[in-house]
Amino acid sequence: MEEFITILIDETSEIIEKKSKFIANICHVKSIEEAEEKIKSIKKKYYDSKHNCVAYRVVENGQVVEKSSDDGEPSGTAGGPMLNILQKNNLCNVVVVVTRYFGGILLGTGGLVRAYSDATQKAIEKCIKAYKVDGIEIEIKLDYSNLDIFKYYCKNNEINITTINYGEDIVLKIEMEKNRKNIFLKDVDTKTLNIKNFQVIQEKYIDKSVEKNK
Repeated sequence: MEEFITILIDETSEIIEKKSKFIANICHVKSIEEAEEKIKSIKKKYYDSKHNCVAYRVVENGQVVEKSSDDGEPSGTAGGPMLNILQKNNLCNVVVVVTRYFGGILLGTGGLVRAYSDATQKAIEKCIKAYKVDGIEIEIKLDYSNLDIFKYYCKNNEINITTINYGEDIVLKIEMEKNRKNIFLKDVDTKTLNIKNFQVIQEKYIDKSVEKNK
C-alpha cells in the first residue's frame, strides 16, 4: 500500500434516527491488537447498549487488514456499511464503533444502513486527517557549520527533520517520501549536501500533509 489517510485525534459524533440514538466513536490505532482493545474499551463504556457495531482498517506489514461486525443487528446493515465508508475515504489505522440505543421504532434494513453510515461519516468529517505515504527514515551526521544549509535544503525538498542531537557532531533524523531517496543520494554523492555520513534506519509510513476538518 503506497498511500492512505488516517486521523490524528479520536472523535465522537451522535445522530438521532426515529428516536434511536447512534453514537459513533472513531479512533486512531496502529495495530490490530490496539484496535481490538479500543473496541473492548468502548463496549465497556456503553455496556447498557445491545448493539456496538464495528469496522476497522489497519495496515500491518504493508497490507490492509479489515474487519466488521453487525453485533446483533440484521446481517449487512451495520458493520459492512461502516467499513464501506472507511474504504471510500481511503482511511486506515482507524477503528469505528457505532453504539445504538433503540428508541422503540423499527428502522428497517434500509434505515439501519443509512443510520450507521451517516453516524460514521459524521464522525469522519469532524476529524483532523493526515495523509500517509511510503517513506524512509535516515540518520545524518554533519558539522555545526553545515546545519543551517542542511535545514534550508530540507525545507526546499519536503524533508522533515524529526530530531536534532547536539554533541561533538550534529546528529539528525529525517523523514522523506521514498520516491525522493534517489535525489537525496545523488545530492550527497555530488557534494551538493556536505554531510559526514548517513544511515537509512527504516522504511515507514510518514505524514505527507495534514488537513483539518472544515
